[in-house]
Amino acid sequence: MAYSDFTLDRVKKEFGLTLSDKVDIFADVPEYKCSESLAEILRENLPLALASNTEKSRSEMIIAPILIELRKQLQHQISLFSGIEFNIDSAKGLNGSCDFIISRSSELLLITAPVIAIVEAKKENINAGLGQCIAEMVASQLFNEREENKIETIYGVVTTGTNWRFLKLEGQVISIDLSEYYINNVNKILGILASGIQ
Repeated sequence: MAYSDFTLDRVKKEFGLTLSDKVDIFADVPEYKCSESLAEILRENLPLALASNTEKSRSEMIIAPILIELRKQLQHQISLFSGIEFNIDSAKGLNGSCDFIISRSSELLLITAPVIAIVEAKKENINAGLGQCIAEMVASQLFNEREENKIETIYGVVTTGTNWRFLKLEGQVISIDLSEYYINNVNKILGILASGIQ
């Protein structure tokens, strides 16, 4: 079993989580203005990514540039991992490859303080990616506990590149924002991502 095998129902039951789904959990988070270079990249890349409409193209042409912009805006104080193995507890199914992990550390070679798990929605189905994302968030929480990192909240994102849904895990409570944020408001997406790190 791996992260991608988890459904929302299964991850909730296996880890004894309480689910809280609400609208606009992140509505009050301030926006981060994207740079002109990211705006230009998205103007150029969006038509290509949407035309080919594969997870790989959306990941490389939309999601990765946004995450790199976030790292720049936070003065390189975070690290970004893509497609990395994050094997925390195989017996619990908390193992496998993660689409993206953001760590609250500038160290680039090792994950030392994971705070955000980002899952690419398969077949553009955001709800289907929630279980996998939450499993990665639980793994991040467990990792931080073992390393004695004082990180109270783990954030998660399930995205198609154009649509973004945000989650947060505090203790045993997983909060899912029922609102989706769209690529035409990339400033809000950057703001929510930054709020999960600070």
